[in-house]
Amino acid sequence: MHRFFVPAEKLHQKQVVLAGPQAHQIRDVLRMKAGENIIVLDNTGDEYTVSLIEIDRRNVVGEVIEKRRSESEPRTQITLCQSLLSREKFEWVLQKCTEVGVSCFVPIVTERSIIRRPQTIMPQKMSRWQNIITEAAEQSGRARIPALESPLLFTDVQARLAGFDCCLVGSVAGNKSSLRQILESVKKESAHVALLIGPEGGFTEKEIADACGRGAKAFSLGKRILRTETAAIVASALILYELDQ
Repeated sequence: MHRFFVPAEKLHQKQVVLAGPQAHQIRDVLRMKAGENIIVLDNTGDEYTVSLIEIDRRNVVGEVIEKRRSESEPRTQITLCQSLLSREKFEWVLQKCTEVGVSCFVPIVTERSIIRRPQTIMPQKMSRWQNIITEAAEQSGRARIPALESPLLFTDVQARLAGFDCCLVGSVAGNKSSLRQILESVKKESAHVALLIGPEGGFTEKEIADACGRGAKAFSLGKRILRTETAAIVASALILYELDQ
């Protein structure tokens, strides 16, 4: 069934009203009719089966017929600190890593980033990124929309690493362990992992050394060098595979 996130307060009553783009999608794109069912989510981990009872030019009205706790969210929470990339590549990372199961995105400015200052990211771009994440969450069956934080300097991210159970920094240089070796020491129950992925060209040696000095562990994804957007997706999937079974 098609899935739609709505504010939690809209689900306090037996009926739920969807308007705007969601009503347009149900009515004009999906061409759904009264009597068909959708899944509505409140971004708390609950999902509701809703039967459509009225579809007009402005709103879609449905009746909640079942509420249940979703089992689609991973226990392991990954905060992906991804260096800012070109528009297409960064949006690809947001979309695919949402599908994989990342819980939070933190855009970061690094020494080799194509964007040099976090302040250059306008609210309109943040809104577009949030829409991409929301649509990917709906499409992939997520019960929660991953958080999107404001862009930060890499130095500011390092100051937050102590709050995670495990911190991983991608590296193509020497003195690194395999991802599996590092994750063997991580407790599997509800681990919170910070995953730091650099820009094209990777993190500088100093950046990696600084992150490791704050408790991060440098890791490798194997003998081949992956593009940054590929590395983010592969690393996220492997972390969930190893820790979320």
